[in-house]
Amino acid sequence: MKMTADKLVSIAVLTAKPGMGERLRQALLALIGPTRREPGNLDYVLFELKDEPGTFYMREAFVNQAALDAHCETDYFQGFVRQADELLAEPLRLIFMEEVSPPSAMGQG
Repeated sequence: MKMTADKLVSIAVLTAKPGMGERLRQALLALIGPTRREPGNLDYVLFELKDEPGTFYMREAFVNQAALDAHCETDYFQGFVRQADELLAEPLRLIFMEEVSPPSAMGQG
């Protein structure tokens, strides 16, 4: 059995308080560059729901739990956490997922 099961893939669901959608968007966008430079980060992509402006999904993948923990300890993530009460209508929800499809052929050839 391959040990790639350590990889953590999740969707963070973030819902802005009324009137805070743009500020939440900017705060989340500010996390992307530094997070993608983390050695343990595999994927960090922000989406906004078309039908629900102000509701964001961040697709995240880290090589293992230690890499996710390290991400949560960074100054920039902690800075986001300090703004969360002001920006979020409800606490951030993290949904962990397991990839069941075979790896895509994208980027090959």
